[in-house]
Amino acid sequence: MKKIMSRNEIRILVMLAFFSLSVGLWNSFRELWLQSNNLRVSDISNLLSIASLISAVCIFFSATKIKLSKIQKFIIISLILKIIVMLLLFIINKSNNNNIMLVLIIMDVVLEKFVIIGIYPFIVNIKKDDLLYSKRKLVEYLFRDVGILIGGIFIGKQIFSLIVDYNVCLLISMAFLILSTLMFISIKNVVNNKISKVSFKYILKDKINVIYLAYYFFGNIAFYVGLGLKMLMLTNKLSFSINNALNYLLVVGLVADIIGIIVLKYLTPKNDYLSISIKFGIRCMFYICAFLTNNLFIIFLAITWSLLISTAYENKTDAPYINMIEDEYQLFFTDIRYVVGMVAASIGMYLAGLTYSFGINYMLGLSALFMLVQILLAYYLVYLRKNRIN
Repeated sequence: MKKIMSRNEIRILVMLAFFSLSVGLWNSFRELWLQSNNLRVSDISNLLSIASLISAVCIFFSATKIKLSKIQKFIIISLILKIIVMLLLFIINKSNNNNIMLVLIIMDVVLEKFVIIGIYPFIVNIKKDDLLYSKRKLVEYLFRDVGILIGGIFIGKQIFSLIVDYNVCLLISMAFLILSTLMFISIKNVVNNKISKVSFKYILKDKINVIYLAYYFFGNIAFYVGLGLKMLMLTNKLSFSINNALNYLLVVGLVADIIGIIVLKYLTPKNDYLSISIKFGIRCMFYICAFLTNNLFIIFLAITWSLLISTAYENKTDAPYINMIEDEYQLFFTDIRYVVGMVAASIGMYLAGLTYSFGINYMLGLSALFMLVQILLAYYLVYLRKNRIN
């Protein structure tokens, strides 16, 4: 009987589980950790925007230099450096070494992105299909939410003589990252004999690739304008306590994971236009209503729907276009995709910081404008793909 998953596939998913636990825990508190170190919301927004932009530059450089045969070593080095950076952040907490802290936060974001961009090209060399792509994403989403759960359980609690604060959560996140690193090191290297190629011409000659990158660009701007500062939005604007905000994100995240699994197995319609309308169209309508009414309940519904649908339909909205790329260009295309995404995230975070003072409805309204462009490009991609198939 044929194995459903190979040993290496299982190890990669376990590694991703630990990594996502770390990311979910730390990213949930990073904005608040920075705020506790006397940074204003506008400073935090600008810092994360700059970090995303620098990530884009670093990823672009790595796209032309890192070969597929070296991707495992590249990921291991990135993981180890991230552990060191997190340890240094833990040490300098509340020390007023703001310049060092800002540099370390930027490094932390860049190294996290390095790991993320390397994982799927690494997986593709073991197995390449739309289902595995979605499984990998669902593992990331699920254990990111478990990371939020861990933070929600322990934050503010006393364990022996230690009060668990944001900095202790950073330390726990680092522990999960160490486990992730050890698991990844144990994976047998499967890419030594693979050839990776760098070619902008290969990407640009195919209209689908270009339109997909444009879709991804506008989609990331839309996401980060609307939800890039969600923890600050919940606590400062919607008057959630820290624990209530965490519990909300946890419950919505876990339900979203369940929805993603159910959708993948049972509720993906044959009509791809319908999938896009469900994932993005309803979200856009909620955002527009939230902007026009400035009603807190509608704003809350808009945020909730956006989070609930976040893990669903990626086998229709992203996987087909990523898996169209030939294996030897997979690493390069993934890097370029993340460059585009990080530039968009930088723009989105900056715009989120600008509109934050006006109110959440303005953040969601601006997001809806970019989302309209994203939806039109998504429909066009389906048209191009079906025409090519037919």
